[in-house]
Formats: sequence, structure tokens, C-alpha cells
Amino acid sequence: MNIKKILIANRGEISLRIIRTAREMGIKTVAVYSDADRTALHVRAADEAVCLGPASSSKSYLLADKIINEAKKLQVDAIHPGYGFLSENAEFAKKVQEAGMIFIGPSPESIEIMGNKVAARQAAAKYHIPMVPGTAEAITDIPLAKKKALEIGYPILIKASAGGGGKGMRIVEREEEFESQMQRAISEAESAFGDGSVFIEKYLSSPRHIEIQVLGDQHGDYVHLFERECSIQRRHQKVIEEAPSSVISEEKRHAMGAAAIQVAQACNYYSAGTVEFIVDDNLDFYFLEMNTRLQVEHPVTELITGKDLVKEQILVAEGKPLSFTQGSLAIQGHAIEVRVYAEDPSNNFLPSVGRLNTYRRPQGPGIRVDDGFEEGMEIPIHYDPLIGKLITYHENRQEAIGRMIRAIDEFQVTGVETTLSFCKFVMEHHAFREGRFDTKFIERYFSPQSLETEFEPRELKLLAALGVHLYEQNRSSSSIPNTTAGVGSNWRNRLK
Repeated sequence: MNIKKILIANRGEISLRIIRTAREMGIKTVAVYSDADRTALHVRAADEAVCLGPASSSKSYLLADKIINEAKKLQVDAIHPGYGFLSENAEFAKKVQEAGMIFIGPSPESIEIMGNKVAARQAAAKYHIPMVPGTAEAITDIPLAKKKALEIGYPILIKASAGGGGKGMRIVEREEEFESQMQRAISEAESAFGDGSVFIEKYLSSPRHIEIQVLGDQHGDYVHLFERECSIQRRHQKVIEEAPSSVISEEKRHAMGAAAIQVAQACNYYSAGTVEFIVDDNLDFYFLEMNTRLQVEHPVTELITGKDLVKEQILVAEGKPLSFTQGSLAIQGHAIEVRVYAEDPSNNFLPSVGRLNTYRRPQGPGIRVDDGFEEGMEIPIHYDPLIGKLITYHENRQEAIGRMIRAIDEFQVTGVETTLSFCKFVMEHHAFREGRFDTKFIERYFSPQSLETEFEPRELKLLAALGVHLYEQNRSSSSIPNTTAGVGSNWRNRLK
């Protein structure tokens, strides 16, 4: 079946991303939005748009039945969930199919298996995929869990069975901390996912986080599109990604790719998916989980392979076989993505909501910006504070880093604080440039003081000249205006 109209059950940059590919394929699109997103870019970009309700996602973007009913009214052929919201909700995927539409993603059965961390481990175990030592089943009994933790050996990691994003996750260093941390993990898991079951695994203190992009069709064929390095994280969530990894050899890449395909085969997976691994100091890898959706960081894979992953998702959903083979794929160049969050890195990365008084994207060769905002728009408090993603591409890693630094300097944002200054700090840090880093990068190297920049003599002269000019302009006034009010986090970068 050829898809003629797609409803995108999402918002922001990923909704725009899907709309653009659909337009290139000659497919009509329907956007959905909440009251808070009434003037959003994805609403304007789509051929049609439907309001789902109030700002709260529980009253808008998470209303599965309403989304499906609106899609049926508008004679939609397929629904693309993007990432987040309903993208890994097996019940939603099932309802879409029962309503006679195509779910652009894997089967409900695959989502259900891989959405549960214990079930995912059990499926992967059939193929003897390396896994970190841990419990084979979910557990809520604290005395039994404590016994298992002793068998595994401290430090251990308690993880919510039904969730992700760092929720329901606790690191336990000593036996005496176990009960309190276990209770907190169960409580947080129940609150976030409605399921308090957790599992326990050995905690690797300083691993790298490396994932493999896989793609499968409905005819049983699979490919992997190499790895992404995702070790720069805050609160267990990624901030910077790159492809390929600077430490993975061709032999290791082949082994990880083969293991990722086996994980996909374990649940009869089709569409785009990502198999995540943790990698220790010896570069031995262990299965972590599978994300049954398009990833935020998919652009770096697209740039090094030349493949449009959204287009491939749509073709697979139509029932078509994969349009390329593993042997036809090759890594070309290097890509880096930084996530531009409306957060203040000098204040523990707390959200920074407000109006984008200035918003000017960098330009030039090898630069891609996937975003959902423009100058003058408000950053809503109701959703993830991601403004957009800045991606650079060059023929090698060092050139890609240099291009990223230049792009960050050009990216002008005022009105809210952003993570751009932190991302530049990472790009310039010797550990990152030399590829010697892991998931403890922030803990090991970063502090708010890291962003404090002493002005060079030339910059002091420029500031002095600016002060004199402003004084001359306003000396007839009773007070000199505060010219720095509302200046955002990239002010320091633009002075360089």
C-alpha cells in the first residue's frame, strides 16, 4: 500500500522533520497540537492541523483515542509517532492498526517485548548477547532483592523495568543503602510508569554508552547503520552524540552490529530501532536496551550513511523491502550533534523558560539545524526543554569538532539560557578531543565555574568603547539602561 496521508502524533522539531520527508515523497501531512503549540512551526508546516486540547500532554499529545479518531475523520492512511509521547506505547500501535491505519514503527508485539527491560534481556539472552550480570526477572520483594544484590556484588544499579530516561533508577554503593534506594526506585517507577517493578544489575562505574542503529523490513531482512557515541550525558540523558565512535575498531563495529541485528531478530523487529550497549574499559560491550522508535540523535547516522531514516521507515511501513544491503553501506566522514536545551548549565541544568528574544541559526557548509522554534516564540514549560539540535559534518572528527565550535559561536540565542556554552566547553576539552571520556564526563570535568571566561584585552577595549558609546547616547537620561538584560547563555560565545 502506498501511503498518501500521514498524521504525526508529536510536536516540535521531530514533527517538522517528518513533515519535510513526507513532502519530498509527495505525502500529505496532518499535524496535531495543544493550546500551547497553537502557533508552532509544525502546525504551520503541515497540510492540515488538529487541536487536541490543553497544554498538558496528558490532555493533548497522550490522548491516543482522540488522535486516532481525528485521523479517521481526516482519512489518514498512517500515523507516525516520532519519539517520546506515544512512540513506545504498544497499546497505541495496536489501536492504530485496529482502526485500519498503518503504524509507522514496529509491531505492537515488538514494542511490548523491548519496552520491558526484563523481557528484553530474556529475548536477547536466547541469542547469547553479552549482558551485564543482573536479575533475570522483575522484582519488588525488598529482602529477596537485597539477597540478589549481594550475589551480584556492589555497586549495583536498580532500574525501573517499564521505563527509561533515568526515572526509577538508583545507584547503590553499599549494602546499608540498599533498602532506602530500592523503596525510592519502586516509588518513582510507580509514579512515572504505573509499574513499580524493577530489576537489578551490576553497576559499571565509568562505561561508555554506544548504540547501534538497526533497520528491518517486514520480509525478515536487516541491516545496521553503524554506531553512535552517546556518552556525554546529564541526569542519564544524552546531550552530545557523534558517529562513528572514536574508540570502536572495525572488528568491534562488526561484532556490535551483528549483536544488534540479533536483538532485533529476537522480537521479529521491523522499522528503525536502536540497540543500546554499555562498553567497559576493555571495550567489551553489554546489551542495555532497545529503543523501538526513531532516536533524537538519528541525524548523525543519516549524515555518515547518506540515508534518510524517516523515508526508510515509511517505505518499510508500506511493506516494501529494504532499499539497500549491508554491503552497500559505508561510513563516510564524521558527524556530531549537540542538543540545544533551554537549560542553565551553570545552575545544574535547570530548565530556563521564556521568550526567544534573539534566535539566529548558524549557517555554512556541513551544518544542519533541526529545531521547532523561531525568534519571538515562547519556550513552553509543559514539555521537554529541547529547542533544537545542531549537527555538524566533516570528513574527519577533528574537522567536525572545529566546525561545531564555529557553529556554536554563530548560534545567537537570547531570552533564555541554553546548553550551548556547555557544549562548546565539551568541544574544547582535551578529554573529548582525544576521545578519552565516558558517561562520567560531567562529574569528572565540569562545574559552573568552567563557563566563566576572562575577557581578553581586545574584548575589554570593545566593551569599554561600547560603554562610552552608550553613555554618550544616554547622558541626557537620568539612568543608563541595562543593556545586558535578557542576554542569554551564548553571549560569552559571541564575544569570542
